[in-house]
Amino acid sequence: MTMPAGRYYIGDLCYVMHDEWGEFCEITMPNNQCVDGEFVFADGRRFASFGTAHGDGVYQSNIGTSHSVDAGLIGCILVDDIRDNTRDIKRLGAIVDFDQPFEVSEDHGLIRFGHVHIETAGSYETEGYDYE
Repeated sequence: MTMPAGRYYIGDLCYVMHDEWGEFCEITMPNNQCVDGEFVFADGRRFASFGTAHGDGVYQSNIGTSHSVDAGLIGCILVDDIRDNTRDIKRLGAIVDFDQPFEVSEDHGLIRFGHVHIETAGSYETEGYDYE
């Protein structure tokens, strides 16, 4: 799956999709089954979402960022496509610039957004993270 170039938020999408969370759940959880992949909202905004291997916690990336998770998933969406007025967005995930289209995937707990890799099947923290 390929996402277009741009500036992206990478992290738990529940922190940046309050208004569209209902539509998000309809798209990514048909028949109450979580589906990983790339998706499109009715208004044309694209995003990718992948479930973590251990659910909630804090996961580290290969670029030195921490990703707090409260909905059991890590995804990406263009920063310009975020409708919420989100404070401290960098504290909840990462803002990453992609100069070219990039691949997104998940394999046995390793979530990849281009050159950004987040291992969710190995070591993780479940206590001491502050996501509010």
